[in-house]
Amino acid sequence: MPDGLADAIGRHCQGPWSETAVPGMSLVAFDELIEPVQLMYEPMICFIADGAKRTAVGERSWVTPRGEMALFTLDLPVTAAFEKVPYRAAVMRLDAEALAAVQMELDESGPPPPPAAAAAVTAPMAPELVDAVTRWIRLLDTPEDIRPLAPRIESEILYRLLRSPLGPVLRHWSLADSAASRIRTAARWICEHYTEPLGIDEIAEMARMSPATLHRHFKAATGMSPIRFQKHLRLQEARRRLFAGDVTAAQVAQAVGYVSATQFNREYRSAYGLPPGQDAARLRARLAEAGQVPVLVDGAGAKP
Repeated sequence: MPDGLADAIGRHCQGPWSETAVPGMSLVAFDELIEPVQLMYEPMICFIADGAKRTAVGERSWVTPRGEMALFTLDLPVTAAFEKVPYRAAVMRLDAEALAAVQMELDESGPPPPPAAAAAVTAPMAPELVDAVTRWIRLLDTPEDIRPLAPRIESEILYRLLRSPLGPVLRHWSLADSAASRIRTAARWICEHYTEPLGIDEIAEMARMSPATLHRHFKAATGMSPIRFQKHLRLQEARRRLFAGDVTAAQVAQAVGYVSATQFNREYRSAYGLPPGQDAARLRARLAEAGQVPVLVDGAGAKP
């Protein structure tokens, strides 16, 4: 079913990850297996046209194969492992305003979402959705058509997503004052302030929830408590800095918000299996041997 979609992605993906001239669209293509990749995902939908990818978020891990799609409703630190190649995927970044506009045109509200919806949900792609996504990507064949047609095709894709099994979660995500939007605000705040001391009461007040309610909804969405979410962000950024630059573990620990270098070394080793310096050296050696793309990318960019 997704063969035409995979072909379109392959023709237009320049390297492993490609931003495109179509607003909100990026493409992914791998022909060889690589090391697991640590990434920051933003709210988006990933349409898998070929291959398979394992995604780990907090305590959860799942595989999304060819013909399925994965919805991510929060800014999330993830580990992605490409389990089957060739791998081809198209990504649509979510626009709450565009989604709300399409939702207003639907006659029915649809079933309610679960009380505490996860921030990552998967579902099969219907043939009509595959067709719309394929036409969206094929706009890259005729750049003059992008400006007039891209918004229309994007609206069709959103319409079909709202009518899909992902619809209840998307409807909840687009509501301005839903629990999902409050958790999204809290997660984004932590992402933007992860080097600072984390005050649960402050974040709960911002999300207009009690600390206990925030903790319950946050863990249901991300698989992590807010404190562990922050620690995951710190360690992921520390690993990226160690891999990319000539810096010491103590310098990195301070830069990502640790007061105690001993605590940093202990938590880093618990997460990655080796002390910081040895882990960075191991990553560089593996890349040099395999000639792979970098394992770690800047947390500011969401590369699926």
